Amino acid sequence: MRVLIVEDDPSLARGIVAALVVAGYAVDRVDNGRDGLSAALEEDYALVVLDLGLPEMDGLTVLKALRQAGSTTPVMILTARDAIPDRVAGLDVGADDYLTKPFALEEFEARVRSLVRRGQNQPSPMLTVGALSIDRNSSTVTLAGRTLFLRPREYSVLVLLLSRAGQVVQKERLASAISNFDDALTPNAVELHLGRLRKKLEPHGPNIRTIRGVGYILEVE
Repeated sequence: MRVLIVEDDPSLARGIVAALVVAGYAVDRVDNGRDGLSAALEEDYALVVLDLGLPEMDGLTVLKALRQAGSTTPVMILTARDAIPDRVAGLDVGADDYLTKPFALEEFEARVRSLVRRGQNQPSPMLTVGALSIDRNSSTVTLAGRTLFLRPREYSVLVLLLSRAGQVVQKERLASAISNFDDALTPNAVELHLGRLRKKLEPHGPNIRTIRGVGYILEVE
């Protein structure tokens, strides 16, 4: 299971990342709110641990944007703000837990376990645009009632585009999504897999449009 840490304090981040790794979690860490929001929207995390006082975008704004985008990923707020109004604001926006600094690692780990269990009890959301659907539990892709058979990298690209339907996904982000396979990644790999996807989505699927110099967008009618 993978956990995202959005924390700009390097010392604190190192400590909680180390504790989670020892506990058996895979951990990603970013140090600003903008990157935190992008990562949380693009990846399937078991939990997001979110500081409030972040550079570029504050934690409450990140959390609000996550919930508005339909994300049900459990979120633990981790902050030095211990006033009741701050706690209420975080919980009202959609936080699942609120832990104030300083804290004991044992309590942090217990809360992580609780939130991860809670998240596992929630059904994984279907990704759907028009006649195209992906069931991420079974990695099944259907288009107009028929099953599409995709290669692993094609599937990874489609999940990323569909999870951000209507938004531009940078080419570099797509390349990153398909770079964790055993075979080598060729320079034109993104274009190659997108070309195959476009053919497989015809004629009933959504259009994947190229935004020159930026990336790609799965269009929503």
